[in-house]
Amino acid sequence: MTDSKKPPFILVDGSSYLFRAFHGLPPLTNSKGQDTGAIYGVVNMLKSLIRQYNPTHMAVIFDAKGKTFRDDIYEEYKANRPPMPEELRSQIEPLHTIIKAMGLPVIVESGVEADDVIGTLACRATEHGIDTLISTGDKDMAQLVNDNVTLINTMTNQIMDIEGVNMKFGIPPELVIDFLALKGDKVDNIPGVPGVGDKSAQALLNGIGGISAIYDNLDKIADLSFRGSKTMATKMQEYEEQARLSYTLATIAIDLDLEYKIDELRPTAPDNQTLQSMFAEYEFKRWHTEISALIAGDGSESSKPTSVESGSDSSDTDEVLPESNIDKSGYEVVLDEATFEAWIEKLKAAPLIAVDTETTSVNYMEAELVGVSFCIEPGAAAYVPVAHDYPDAPTQLSREYVLAALKPILESETIIKVGQHIKYDKNVLAHYDIILNGIGFDTMLESYVLNSTAQRHDMDSLALAYLGHKTIHFEEIAGKGAKQLTFNQIGLEEAGPYAAEDADITMRLHQAIWAKLENEPKLKTLLVDVEVPVACVLSRMEQQGVLIESQRLRQQSQDLATRIAELEKEVHEEAGEVFNLGSPKQLQHILFEKMSLPVIKKTPKGAPSTSEEVLQELALEFPLPKKLMEYRGLTKLKNTYTDKLPKMINHRTGRVHTSYHQAITATGRLSSTDPNLQNIPIRNEEGRKVRQAFVPREGYKIVAADYSQIELRIMAHLSGDEGLLDAFAHGRDIHKATAAEVFGVTLDEVTTEQRRSAKAINFGLIYGMSAFGLAKQLNIPRHEAQKYMDLYFERYPGVLEYMDSTREGAKEKGYVETVFGRRLYLPDIKASNGARRKGAERAAINAPMQGTAADIIKMAMIKVDDWITSLESDNIIMMMQVHDELVFEIKEEHLEEQVKNIVSLMEQAAVLNVPLVVEAGVGDNWDEAH
Repeated sequence: MTDSKKPPFILVDGSSYLFRAFHGLPPLTNSKGQDTGAIYGVVNMLKSLIRQYNPTHMAVIFDAKGKTFRDDIYEEYKANRPPMPEELRSQIEPLHTIIKAMGLPVIVESGVEADDVIGTLACRATEHGIDTLISTGDKDMAQLVNDNVTLINTMTNQIMDIEGVNMKFGIPPELVIDFLALKGDKVDNIPGVPGVGDKSAQALLNGIGGISAIYDNLDKIADLSFRGSKTMATKMQEYEEQARLSYTLATIAIDLDLEYKIDELRPTAPDNQTLQSMFAEYEFKRWHTEISALIAGDGSESSKPTSVESGSDSSDTDEVLPESNIDKSGYEVVLDEATFEAWIEKLKAAPLIAVDTETTSVNYMEAELVGVSFCIEPGAAAYVPVAHDYPDAPTQLSREYVLAALKPILESETIIKVGQHIKYDKNVLAHYDIILNGIGFDTMLESYVLNSTAQRHDMDSLALAYLGHKTIHFEEIAGKGAKQLTFNQIGLEEAGPYAAEDADITMRLHQAIWAKLENEPKLKTLLVDVEVPVACVLSRMEQQGVLIESQRLRQQSQDLATRIAELEKEVHEEAGEVFNLGSPKQLQHILFEKMSLPVIKKTPKGAPSTSEEVLQELALEFPLPKKLMEYRGLTKLKNTYTDKLPKMINHRTGRVHTSYHQAITATGRLSSTDPNLQNIPIRNEEGRKVRQAFVPREGYKIVAADYSQIELRIMAHLSGDEGLLDAFAHGRDIHKATAAEVFGVTLDEVTTEQRRSAKAINFGLIYGMSAFGLAKQLNIPRHEAQKYMDLYFERYPGVLEYMDSTREGAKEKGYVETVFGRRLYLPDIKASNGARRKGAERAAINAPMQGTAADIIKMAMIKVDDWITSLESDNIIMMMQVHDELVFEIKEEHLEEQVKNIVSLMEQAAVLNVPLVVEAGVGDNWDEAH
């Protein structure tokens, strides 16, 4: 029917799209908490439909507000339907605006349903011999199918023509109304005839005909072969009025007096400026960058209608983007001394240069330099290859010559550099005795400071988000998987543009993002005074690495293997059979079917969960889950640390070198990988044994300096609660002080149990714990936990006021801030889904404290690093950062003085309304020092 030479007239059931997108997709919100899922789903389906059919005529039809003629006929029509959720209602108006801006006609007719408008337009098209495709998920529309009208379900791409209706309903399209009238419809509250289902309706209609024919031939029903046929005639007689009413209600109108002419319902040129604005507001990043590129490319406010046909906003979609507006004609591959010397002069004269290195590995300790690229202004970029070694590679300038010439520029403090994740480049150049100085900016960190949750902060993502430009991906020139080439094996005709583009895009990104930061003084200060300097500190720490005793870890691995085998045997004995401890399905069978343990939680598919949280709760009462927990913990420790760490020792340095990440967590906290130093357990003996393998050089000691109760101190500062401020000002044990206040006793009378409860309350409130959670943690009744919390807020009213005002402020602005102005966006703070909203509210309370703690530790690192650098000595190195702790390696004879200085500098890193307190420990390994 839909001949590709004759694009069909497409009628879209917008209301069907709307509800299916809302209920069929995960809830989505933007950073302001505005619901966006239904908008995204509908627009995405429309784009897909247009791509597939490229129609010459099209309209999108929605239900209007208010009652329709069917409500006048039958008051109970659709009475069972709940009111439209506010989170869906709020998306209708912006969705209409976007669809209209896409150049598509939008029709909303009061007093009738979208179905009736679609039915009337389809009927008119049929009269003119025009093929019509109705895009809907509504089964009622099957009554409209004929030789010229076909349905398509866009979510499943299922086509339904006459044969399709017969297959689905067991009757032809002309009997669909009768079918619906007999069966009724619970969704629309069409009553139908009680006791008539699919099979009996099909039998009646195929055996006799439509409802009118059935009532003319009631005596023939008993002869039909379906269950209940002998008594059906009586039932049909009893409910004749209801059946005929149902027929009327189920009939889609095809004769409305509409002012629309089919020839006028055509896609027109889109309003790209409106689309750009709407996609930016609702944070559909891919579509926004596509439209931005179109606007930048043609300089006009509109383009061809096909500009709305680009693909899904999903980040893993491989669709072709619009032609980029970035001119690459100014890129150079530098192969001779004269050109290189000319570039050296340009770099010396430039106020800002973008720098990027191309290497053989993403591991900074193993990476060998293959080439360097630069950009001095957008479009003016060069790549200097020094070590491409594929067959027939052209003669290149030597690495030694190039680096010798670049060293004064790269080490200059006055020639300012910008990079994308420039810490990596700094580490690579350090292997060639070049200290990259004058680092002013890092586009990854600029994006992260502007909005840590907006998107990923890699170059490809940022180029799309800020420039509407699809970069050359490494896989495009190097291939994928085991056969992927390293950069030195790639031909210069491909490597040159790729490398030069990296530098050019870095410069362009800096200009785009910096322009936004210029209007945000606090964020700008955070970037320049904290994040960029910390990147340099982290680079030095990464290069220093940590010393570990590999033999100690190998022995621990053997001990763990023995204990893991014992545990597996014990679990099998407890279960009464051998099974795979790593299989959730087999574990579900053992725990919940065979042993009949209580089901604590279910997976999204409805199966009993075997998550760590569930096993922890079951382990309180049952021995097998307890053994499983120990088994899991030891297996993870062995696989992640005791087996792996010895293999990670660098052959050149004899030390392990982690990678610290600044742009991962939403709150500003650092994370680390290869190895992950943040997650080594400290509360169990086996985890502490791993820490015992972290040791100093001979003649040195490990020093661990840790902020004491920093988040509680930040809570006191933020809330301004007099009780908390007073307790910290006088150096009291805060948990003991809280216990005294909550339980109404003197400090001396506080019991160990009361202090434990107070500690749970103090930390629980920081993480938004409810009375239920506190009751669970303290193993007390919920009402008693609530009493403790109520007493806490009576004694510390400033805390309650802070929590309430923070939640309200977050809802109003969409974000919270740290003491130093870091913004922590909360996309779910206005979500209608209670669980998501509550989670965002908990984050609103905790994020300012965790974020402020992250800011303080970074500021402390900068202060301490400046001091260590000024010593010009290897008596001390800062080698690790883990949560609120800094770890050092210090020569024994300088220990006392340098520990004193570290504590002093860390305590002075920031000024709050309460004193910052740092506790330092010394030992022959990390565990002893902590």
